[in-house]
Amino acid sequence: MDIKKAYQLVTEKLALWLRDFIRLLPNIIISAFVLVIGFYLAAWIRRIVLNLIGRISENRTLNNLLASIVYIVLLAVTIFIVLSILHLDTAVASILAGAGIVGLALAFAFQDIASNFISGIFISFRRPIRIGDIVKIKDYMGKVEDINLRDTMLRTFQGQMVIVPNKDVYQNPIENFSILGKRRFDLVIGVSYGEDLEKVKKITLDSLKGMDGLTTEDEITMFYQEFGGSTINFVLRLWVSSPEQPAYLEVGSKAIMRLKKTYDENDIMLPFPTTTLDFGVKGGVPLSDVPMKINLAPPADSPKL
Repeated sequence: MDIKKAYQLVTEKLALWLRDFIRLLPNIIISAFVLVIGFYLAAWIRRIVLNLIGRISENRTLNNLLASIVYIVLLAVTIFIVLSILHLDTAVASILAGAGIVGLALAFAFQDIASNFISGIFISFRRPIRIGDIVKIKDYMGKVEDINLRDTMLRTFQGQMVIVPNKDVYQNPIENFSILGKRRFDLVIGVSYGEDLEKVKKITLDSLKGMDGLTTEDEITMFYQEFGGSTINFVLRLWVSSPEQPAYLEVGSKAIMRLKKTYDENDIMLPFPTTTLDFGVKGGVPLSDVPMKINLAPPADSPKL
């Protein structure tokens, strides 16, 4: 009797499953059709999105990532539609609830990574910097070697590689020296109080005209700034035709050598810093009237010959 009863239960269960399968057969066929069409449309839309984004962004990694996200979202929508056709609404609700919990946990666990990732996306679209640009970000200045979705790599002028998180790149001011295609070199010089300032200005500007490495559209400007301790100081502003660091330093070096030679030829004095010493106890006493004692005896600990 037990074997017969077990056989009957199995038969009834199989019959029930068969009836349910036959009843759901149209839905299964429709679901399979929707699934195939969904996968095909997702792949087709992914190619379209990849081409469209490629016209806006030059970052291939970002382009592929965004296109893949669109592809995955479309596949997820297709799967949810298939589950709904099969009347598996409970499974859909469970999947959505689980995805929400997992997403919330990941958001808390990887918030810094997510912040750098989102900043990398904004940088790729706004493009405040490009590979090869000379920039200054926070305390680091150098040439941009690589920009990815998490960080930006700079090669400093000393040769070190600096990895800057994209969050710091996006949230801090960026000095980009390559946008204009030129850089300004400021040179501060001091001349003696006894010099004719009009003559100094004319000789200075004339000596730098036509110097190699300077832009042709920008004038060399000179401004007197202050009365220093022993000099009258002025600033020269030169526009270098290239933002590259070697060209920038070379122009500054040439300008200094040319100005020194010109000042020597025209007897223009570039004085050393001077200091006046007053040995008077009460002030105003000549140095010759101040008693001075000079001890010529060797120190006690000096070796005897």
